[in-house]
Amino acid sequence: MKRGRFLIGATAAALPVWVSDARAVEALGAAAAGLQSGDIAWMLAASALVTGMIVPGLAFYYGGLVRSKNVISTMVQSFGILCVVSLIWILFGYSLAFAPDRGGVVGGLEWMWLSGVGAAPNPMYAPTVPHQAFMLFELLFAAFTPALIAGAFAERIKFGAMLLFAGLWSALVYAPLAHWLWGGGWLMKLGAVDFAGGTVVHISAGFSAVACAMAVGKRRGWRTDYMAPHNLPFTLLGAGLLWLGWFGFNGGSARGANAVAVNAVVVTHLTAVSAAVAWMVAEWKHRGKPTVLGTASGAVAGLATSTAGAGFVGPLAAVALGVAAGLFSYLAIVWKGKIGYDDTLDVMGTHGVGGILGMLGVGLFAANGQLAVQLVAVVASAVYSFIGSYALLKLVDGAGGLRVTPEEESTGLDLTQHNERAYS
Repeated sequence: MKRGRFLIGATAAALPVWVSDARAVEALGAAAAGLQSGDIAWMLAASALVTGMIVPGLAFYYGGLVRSKNVISTMVQSFGILCVVSLIWILFGYSLAFAPDRGGVVGGLEWMWLSGVGAAPNPMYAPTVPHQAFMLFELLFAAFTPALIAGAFAERIKFGAMLLFAGLWSALVYAPLAHWLWGGGWLMKLGAVDFAGGTVVHISAGFSAVACAMAVGKRRGWRTDYMAPHNLPFTLLGAGLLWLGWFGFNGGSARGANAVAVNAVVVTHLTAVSAAVAWMVAEWKHRGKPTVLGTASGAVAGLATSTAGAGFVGPLAAVALGVAAGLFSYLAIVWKGKIGYDDTLDVMGTHGVGGILGMLGVGLFAANGQLAVQLVAVVASAVYSFIGSYALLKLVDGAGGLRVTPEEESTGLDLTQHNERAYS
């Protein structure tokens, strides 16, 4: 698997349309060869499920993990990023990621403002659904990834700086990576495969999170103040919504309602349950008791691991990858505490580790001789994400500062950034 409108498809007159003509869209859609109503319905449903992963899924998952004085500021990051990245995506982000290749590095600007992206299908990406449907689905991936990264600097970053970083990151880091793996770029030409974002989403989020933790610095009182999650029911609710949405995330990446989508959903579930059990057992053995937080974290680590190979591997491989995800993600978070970088909500330990395991798992379980090229994709995406993110953070810091003042951080970002409280 390769991975109001402004133009009415490639077969229509190439003039911008600022007011949607629903009848023209319907007529073109009916006439377009190859469109399948079942595939269209599934892609729209999958897009809705992925939206639910961002808001409210990730918002609740992250919101429950922080302290009560920062819950609103953390949850609204997911909302803000979804809005900003959506606008950047239709302006030029989608074109950079998926328009015809320019030197293996990035797409051209032919599809700015969704020019030429209408009701007709694009045979290169999704031949049975309108091009707009594919664009919308990919938009939500572009928004979900920086929303994941936001967990790394939760509780200490300015809201405006966070939005600026997320917007720049989506255009300058995410879009090129998406092109490399899905849009005809150099990694795709090399033969690397990534079904639904093991590299593009999870490895990029994990290594960008490390850059964020380094550039923004540790929270005040880290390792001395009490910083336990303030609302574990929120976190469980968020994890459940992420799990539900992940069926659309991976299943929709099949680009239609077909057998590949079914396999992707099955693999998603089995990887998640296996990782949750493995984390639970590891924590039980290590700390004496299984925790709610650990079980939820293990499930999310398994979901992240499932992404790269959901359409390629089988159920037994999914269980093996899930067990590996639960164990290695747990070890990564224990190890993080020993080396001393403050990735607030463990983006690297959960998503970065899961993405690496998933990409390498494709090479181990899905195709002979694929492991080396998968490793190249892992290293390239990790290096590019880390360097690009660190450079953007320094740019934003120079423009207006990344971090709130010590007094604002002590008071909490809910009041100092939004003048609101989550609880009276």
